[in-house]
Amino acid sequence: MNNDYPLSGIKVLDLSAYIAGPYACNLLADMGAEVIKIEPPEGDNLRKYPSTLPSESRAFLGVNRGKYGMCLDLKTTVGYDVFVRLVKQADVVVHNFRPSVPPRLRIDYETLRAHNARLIYCSLTGYGQSGPLANRAGYDQVLQARTGICSSQGTPEDPKIVYGSVVDYYGAAMLANGVTAALFHRERTGEGQHVAVSLLGSALAMQAARLVVANEEPRAINRDMRSGGITGIHATRGGHIYISANTPHFWRALCTLIGLPALADDERYDTVKKRAAHVDELLPVLRGALLSRTAEEWETLFGEQVPCSVVRRIEDVFEDAQVQEQGLVGEYTHPVVGRYKTIANPISFGSVKDRRTLRPAPGLGEHTGVLMQGLGYSEAEIAQAVVERNVSA
Repeated sequence: MNNDYPLSGIKVLDLSAYIAGPYACNLLADMGAEVIKIEPPEGDNLRKYPSTLPSESRAFLGVNRGKYGMCLDLKTTVGYDVFVRLVKQADVVVHNFRPSVPPRLRIDYETLRAHNARLIYCSLTGYGQSGPLANRAGYDQVLQARTGICSSQGTPEDPKIVYGSVVDYYGAAMLANGVTAALFHRERTGEGQHVAVSLLGSALAMQAARLVVANEEPRAINRDMRSGGITGIHATRGGHIYISANTPHFWRALCTLIGLPALADDERYDTVKKRAAHVDELLPVLRGALLSRTAEEWETLFGEQVPCSVVRRIEDVFEDAQVQEQGLVGEYTHPVVGRYKTIANPISFGSVKDRRTLRPAPGLGEHTGVLMQGLGYSEAEIAQAVVERNVSA
């Protein structure tokens, strides 16, 4: 254990599956927490998702770094007993069950609180703890459709999904933030509490700049924040480039460097709002000029004067000089997959002298025996738990 990390000494039990809950616990591991991923006999369903990796799901590896792996059937006597022993030693429990499920499994907050009054109990749901939709299963893209993200990404007539599970990842960040705040509250008061996060709330929160309506404002209004198309992705002689030129300084630099300095002095285009109003006449001129060079040539020419980036593939990230300098990609060794690279700790702490490389995502039940031994179980009891787990699977 590296005691320099803010959450060193904190033990987290991760009962969640898919992306949002597991990645939230991944973030807690990044901050130094000891995270135990507890899976049912059949495993986290994310393990079974399609993947071009032959032996393991790429998504599972990506959101479960830094954890110990334990396999328990909470419906069996032994499985539940092991979990309760873990709860008595734990600081945090995270799950993503619908509200009606925890009471049936006897893992609801009031039940677990009786075993550990200082417990931070975090439930991640699709739609929240109450209301007409509370017990519906909620998924990233379902919530995108419900909360206006799809119609905003495309149009109401041609809605588009934002791929990459953005609601899940934003929900993960909110969950990790809620847990750390609750731990701080416990430090001051000695009290545990129930922290509730929903994908519905996450999908709305990530649209805070768009989700504003004034009294008496018409229903159908333009909530577009895309700067009229000037800031965006443009074709070049080779490849595409994203350009952001909203400020007067960056707008003038862009016009000068693409060989159209007169545009910067034209009063019709001297504010973001004016450029948006004249986008139909302005955009073809800008895009015509950008066709004179490749995207990489423009990126080099713009340098620090115009915020921009060549539109690259995710594979390019592994060799990116800035990514490497920041230590954002690490190499891991997995018992089945072998050596692989993925994101390393994205948070830098000044108190940490040597950044550690986290353990890879665990195999199903990889550390069950060792963890049960640490709880005081005998070899015979561990063997019985494995038998019950295999029977229930």
